[in-house]
Amino acid sequence: MLKDLKHSYTAGHTALEVDALSIEKASITGLMGPNGSGKTTLLRLMAFVSNPSSGIILFNGRPAAPFAEHVRFRAALLPQDAYLMKRSVYSNIAYGLKIRGDHHNVKSKVADALSMVGLDFDSFSKRSWVELSGGEAQRVAMAARLVLKPEVLLLDEPTAGADAASTQLIRDAAMRARKEWGATLIIASHDREWLNDVCDTILHMFRGRILKNGSGNFLFGPWQQSENGAWEKRLQDGQVIFVNDPPSANATAVIDSGIIAIHPPGDDKNKSRPNMLDGTIVRLMLKKNNDAIIAVIRVGNITFNVYLSDEDMRKADVYPGRRVRFSFDAASVKWI
Repeated sequence: MLKDLKHSYTAGHTALEVDALSIEKASITGLMGPNGSGKTTLLRLMAFVSNPSSGIILFNGRPAAPFAEHVRFRAALLPQDAYLMKRSVYSNIAYGLKIRGDHHNVKSKVADALSMVGLDFDSFSKRSWVELSGGEAQRVAMAARLVLKPEVLLLDEPTAGADAASTQLIRDAAMRARKEWGATLIIASHDREWLNDVCDTILHMFRGRILKNGSGNFLFGPWQQSENGAWEKRLQDGQVIFVNDPPSANATAVIDSGIIAIHPPGDDKNKSRPNMLDGTIVRLMLKKNNDAIIAVIRVGNITFNVYLSDEDMRKADVYPGRRVRFSFDAASVKWI
């Protein structure tokens, strides 16, 4: 539980501000947002790597801070860039057990952790850190966290730069941690499809704040004012998005996925209305917590995520590659 949390790296600039956030045990929470939105800062604080500038973090109902006995080794953070010590694979993975004072069945525990990430103990345990590929190094770094069987596993872009095989193995290992010992997972990733598939909750972050459940579409400025006074954004394909007066020309608009309407093929009766857009479905996703279908629709140089009802699926005959028409009301646009 986080309460009234603020964190700053430089005076006068707040990198993260969270009024309240509660994470359920054994749940999977996704963090989405552009680079610089505060995802890594939030993960570091929840992993007790550093202290917030102000506010409180509760772990199992008790205030917690770095090196506190009741949180030590119980939360593990896998950063985006795998860091391995200049020693063997075995020593890298066993190091956490050594620091914890756990000397029982170390070899077996290391072997199990390597197995979880798809690496053979006999083939990899004696290898030096410099003998690993990028994907292998990330998997060893993951194993070094898994060997501790943490209650909370925090993953910061865990598969960025990894090959396809390593990506799948790291993801599978995270899911096994939740299944086998009830680990709580908190995952920051740009892979919306994966997060929708596995997460109980997705939080969208922007400029250091948690906005809402991650179903919004974000349209970044600048916005231009036409001769008739309307505010608009012209896309690469020539289509135009109209909005009510923004708070500034560079403001960011948020369009909730649930207020966007899909129109059946050949529906031209409202073709001339504002914000009636044509796009191409690039993929369909299933949202885990409510079995909703999300269509990712590309329009010009941007994409929209749109919830589809059973009726939408039937009438619009949606599938990847399909051209569709959709619309939203400018009055429903929110600003941040």
